[in-house]
Amino acid sequence: MLALILAGGRGSRLNMGEKPLVTICGRPMIEYVLDAFALAGCETMVVASPQTPYTRNWCRAHGIALYSAGARGYVADIVEAVTELGEEGPVVTSVSDIPCITPDLVARVQETYLEAGTPALSTWVPAARCTGSALRLSYQECIDGVATCPAGVNILLGARIAEEQEEYRLLVDDPALGLNVNTRADLALAARRLCPDATGVSWSSGHES
Repeated sequence: MLALILAGGRGSRLNMGEKPLVTICGRPMIEYVLDAFALAGCETMVVASPQTPYTRNWCRAHGIALYSAGARGYVADIVEAVTELGEEGPVVTSVSDIPCITPDLVARVQETYLEAGTPALSTWVPAARCTGSALRLSYQECIDGVATCPAGVNILLGARIAEEQEEYRLLVDDPALGLNVNTRADLALAARRLCPDATGVSWSSGHES
């Protein structure tokens, strides 16, 4: 499947420049996400925008497929990218600020989608596992009796991208998907998870490189 990694927002809540390029354990945050999808067998492409020029330059410099969207909003940029790319099959979409996501989690999402038989799939995490944006925590749904938050990973059928699609809601009780980086405290948590054996683990603005 094609995986679109959304990286067109300002990242103003973190206030460290373009969030996809904020480094954790010496690597840009977005690189962890790209690697997880690639290792799960996905074809990856970053969807950036005029609001993230450094991210676009980083993608070009590293030979990463890039689509420059119009920065009209998260959903609008997805619709634009899928439409312009002419994708009619299932397309995975992901936020770029969940650096602890793993190839196994990506594979589980894809396998569940294929088994569900619905045009779309959304992924959810128990609210008790969620960290990061208050906006994320404010949007909750009850799945199997559990209060959940959106994980930021979804699958949509490209041929029906402009329509509302029937979806299967997948509940994943895993802190790796619950860690949505929006604060420096979130960055510290991500660093401890991604390189637990490192001493003096740090993170920095991606604009320093």
